[in-house]
Amino acid sequence: MTSSPALLDVEQAHARHTEFSIVDVRTPAEYASGHLPGALNVPLDRIGRSLPELRRAAEDKGLLLVCASGSRSQNAARTLAGHGIAATSLTGGTSAWSAHGHPLDHPAGDPRRVWAMERQVRLTAGSLVLLGLVLGLLVHPAFELLSAAIAGGLVFSALTDTCGMAVVLGRLPFNRRS
Repeated sequence: MTSSPALLDVEQAHARHTEFSIVDVRTPAEYASGHLPGALNVPLDRIGRSLPELRRAAEDKGLLLVCASGSRSQNAARTLAGHGIAATSLTGGTSAWSAHGHPLDHPAGDPRRVWAMERQVRLTAGSLVLLGLVLGLLVHPAFELLSAAIAGGLVFSALTDTCGMAVVLGRLPFNRRS
C-alpha cells in the first residue's frame, strides 16, 4: 500500500511557494486557462517521461504538485514517490488557490476558453447516459447498456479515485495544445 503524499493547504502553500518548484499536472489546455504563478506544466500522463527533470527539481527546491482540485496532484505525488521522488500536493488545487483570493496566471488570455477536466467529464458522461436512454427508447432497448456502462464507470472511478474518461478526454487535441 502506498502512503499518502505530503499535503499543504492553500495558506501554507502561499506562504512557502518560493521554497518549491511548482508543477501543474493538468492538461495543457487546463494549465493555459489559469495556473499558479511560476508553475510548470507536466501533465499527469507525462510524469513518467519527466522523471529526470522532476528528480532534479525535487533535489534543488522540492516539488509542489498542483491540479484543479488536488486529486490528480496526489496521484502524481504517489507515482513520484514510487520512483523515490518526494513531492507535496496542494490541497484543493487551483480552485482553492483562487477561492482564497490568490492570483492565477492566464498566459492564453481569456481564462474561460477551456473547460476544466471535471466539467468536461460531467458533460461527456451526462451526454452518453442521455444518448443511451434516448436510443434505448427510440431505436432498441439494448442501447440502454451504454447508460449502464457509463454508470458503472462512474462508480469504478469513485471507488478507485481514477478516471478513465478524463484520461481519454485529456488526449483530445484541444486539451493538448500549449
